[in-house]
Amino acid sequence: MTTLTAPMPVLQPKTPATSSPFRVEPGRTHPLGATVERGGVNFSLFSEYATSVELLLFERHDDIEPVEVVKLHPVHHKSFHLWHIFVHGVKPGMHYAYRVDGPHDPHNGHRFDPEKVLIDPYAKGNNRTLWNRGDACRPGSNLATSIRSVIIDTAGYDWEGDQPLNAPMSELIIYETHLGGFTKSPTSGVENPGTFKGLIEKIPYLQQLGITAIELLPVFEFDDGEVLRWVDGQPLKNYWGYSTMAFFAPHSSYCTNPDLGSHVAEFRDMVKALHKAGISVILDVVFNHTDEGNHQGPTFSFKGLDNKNYYYLAPGQEEFFYDYTGCGNTFNCNHPVTEKLIVECLEYWVKEMHVDGFRFDEASVLTRGKNGAPMEYPPVIWHIELSETLADTKVFAEAWDAAGLYQIGYFPGYRWAEWNGRYRDSLRRFVKGDAGMIGDVACRITGSADLYEARRHLPINSVNFINCHDGFTLNDLVSYNGKHNYANGEGNRDGNDDNMSWNCGAEGDTQDPAIEGLRVQQIKNFAALLMLSQGVPMFVAGDEVRRTQNGNNNAYCQDNELNWFDWTLPEKNAPLLRFWQKIIAFRKRHPAIHRTRFFTGEVNERGLPDVGWHGCKLNSPGWDDPQTRTLAFTLGGFEGEADVHVMLNMHWGPLPFELPPVGDRQWFRSADTSLASPLDIADEGSEVLIAGNEYLVNGRSAVVLISR
Repeated sequence: MTTLTAPMPVLQPKTPATSSPFRVEPGRTHPLGATVERGGVNFSLFSEYATSVELLLFERHDDIEPVEVVKLHPVHHKSFHLWHIFVHGVKPGMHYAYRVDGPHDPHNGHRFDPEKVLIDPYAKGNNRTLWNRGDACRPGSNLATSIRSVIIDTAGYDWEGDQPLNAPMSELIIYETHLGGFTKSPTSGVENPGTFKGLIEKIPYLQQLGITAIELLPVFEFDDGEVLRWVDGQPLKNYWGYSTMAFFAPHSSYCTNPDLGSHVAEFRDMVKALHKAGISVILDVVFNHTDEGNHQGPTFSFKGLDNKNYYYLAPGQEEFFYDYTGCGNTFNCNHPVTEKLIVECLEYWVKEMHVDGFRFDEASVLTRGKNGAPMEYPPVIWHIELSETLADTKVFAEAWDAAGLYQIGYFPGYRWAEWNGRYRDSLRRFVKGDAGMIGDVACRITGSADLYEARRHLPINSVNFINCHDGFTLNDLVSYNGKHNYANGEGNRDGNDDNMSWNCGAEGDTQDPAIEGLRVQQIKNFAALLMLSQGVPMFVAGDEVRRTQNGNNNAYCQDNELNWFDWTLPEKNAPLLRFWQKIIAFRKRHPAIHRTRFFTGEVNERGLPDVGWHGCKLNSPGWDDPQTRTLAFTLGGFEGEADVHVMLNMHWGPLPFELPPVGDRQWFRSADTSLASPLDIADEGSEVLIAGNEYLVNGRSAVVLISR
């Protein structure tokens, strides 16, 4: 190994003793990161308070010693707060890292350690082969156990004409899944389980299901080797991935050849294949905090580069981190350099990786200013909103954070859609059988105008969901009254205690056919309501085939069969899978169910308004009846479209519902969740004619009619 020092703008090795295949020039400030160019690589790094920077170059990912250490000159290789250098002879596939020195004064926010090896925040790929988290938590050198960033040339990939799909929001049907867990089970039968390539092999299943977008839990680099605790001799690890290490880098464990820098190509292959199938790609992104944790956590990037600027620190006690996220630190999202990083990161994933949208974890953190208070015009939110590159990109907010900020219906920005927690709670209570819910349910299934319309938002600003990765699966929602999280090793104290669930008569597994039948019926009720609601529906991978977590509603640390998709279930629960496929197809066929605007009261040629409300009696929904568990509504069809009539009976006994007249048309039954498959939902064109002006709706069921 030789060491290059650069006191002049351009250097050649001075003597044979320091001969090197590398030659350095001052380089450029932009773009940040490592950019492959003709003859070498330009490196650029932000640090306001650094006094010296060393660039470490490695031939291979597992080399302990760097082949070269390049010292950046504080005059020739620094412009304002940007350190930059061009190194001739560096090639794609090589690895690199930094060592950065500056004041070590934690009380005033500075945590520089000149021996600590740091990865590039803009790295397009990383390798954790040598990584030891404990060494990064202690002062001093961790050269032998550090992460290395890999130099990747993003040019030259054959996209075959692919572009982001830009599908209308009203046409999205989102399928949320953990990328690794989707194919990691031996039952998946894929060649490369738990990887981007593995997901490609399951695209035919997604097409048959009918979803139009897949939302992937975090796929940016995270530490899946971190052992959180041991339970029954088994290590529990960071499975979900909600602690990002590097925002521009695909997770190395999801690649088949990360040692060779395959990160970008393998991710692109997946996106291209999904786009060919008509499926948009949405990434769950975590900018609210990083994996460096609190003052006791590891130093591998931002802490060692410029801790004072990258994190919210406690005033007067800046050795401690503000924690609005529940994860130990909070990223200083509205500082100019972090705002720049976040927006450039999103633009990179859209321009270079063709991603269609992003879901922002604990997005309310992105609205907070330096004092922690929410800002009226948070710069990073509005920069995302107004970015020309992101103009057609879908953006979804989890509109709350761990410190109590709750912004459903108030999230700043016109394009931002929100995970609608109000929808989840209302629909759970209604299907469970709680009385007096129909007014709130009516608001939710018509797009939550009470939350969005006053701010000039639309139904498509509401992401409707019954459940998500964080909580019960849909099967467990109808199988457990309480959480069963003992496998997490936290004494069942973790996870939500108020799940609004109902076990249908037995806690967990049962052989009682009546209870099992009711559970399937309740799942179909949820599926029907979700697909019949205005807004953007989202459900979780496996809900369509009764995937269970055995009552665990916080399975963040379970990288095992508890979380993995069991690929025997689609055959085992084929009738339920068929119902999901058919109700999704029904939604696609009927524009009245996925409008882009709120209802206005417009009346069609048959005298039906765009939406009309009923109970068991026509035009008598019983809004003020605190005991009612029934609701019906009619969606008037326009320009030759079918009318849709929906009857919901969440009472335990059958009730007769009057049917509205439809002129010279007749009503046909498309779905009845109380019936066994295949009668529970009809193929298009095979709907059953309904005689008379009344329909008996069985207890705890939903019925869907169409007119023609």
